Amino acid sequence: MKKLAKTHPDKLLDLLCERLTFERSGVQLYDAILAKMTKSKAPKIKDMLPQMKEHRDQEKEHEEWLEEQIRALGGDTEQLTEMAKLTKAESVGIENVILDGDPKIPHLFHALLAAELVDNTGWELLCDLAEEAGDEDAQSEFEQRLEHEEEHLELVKQAVEMFAIRDVLGEDVPAPTGP
Repeated sequence: MKKLAKTHPDKLLDLLCERLTFERSGVQLYDAILAKMTKSKAPKIKDMLPQMKEHRDQEKEHEEWLEEQIRALGGDTEQLTEMAKLTKAESVGIENVILDGDPKIPHLFHALLAAELVDNTGWELLCDLAEEAGDEDAQSEFEQRLEHEEEHLELVKQAVEMFAIRDVLGEDVPAPTGP
């Protein structure tokens, strides 16, 4: 991460704090969705629980890893940097749907889809920056987390599609299993 932080460490810390803010929010989103899924009596919802729990745990790992990286660069994990503030403001709508009680699980997955799209893009940016800086170690670490996020996105896309097929076409399809 040192090569990546060489030119403008403050700007890198800003981006890492943005990712941290988003990952913290992601853990909360997954916790709220899991709580609602656990109460569901629908077998397909129950079938998705193990994969969703695994994704939640990966979000938590991303959060903890980012905290370590920020501290290693001399940053403050509680600081709301410019980008972290922006991310917090942008996330309000998604949090309103998921955290503030929309009871419909298809709505929760629709909102989570928006979050996962942003999450993937944030990790892609860090991968691209590390590659441009020639920081292979940082690139490898970012790519590992991006791979997780791509799996999250695929599962959520499959769930949204399952609900749409059910609602629009009246067809019964299996619960998503992810990639």
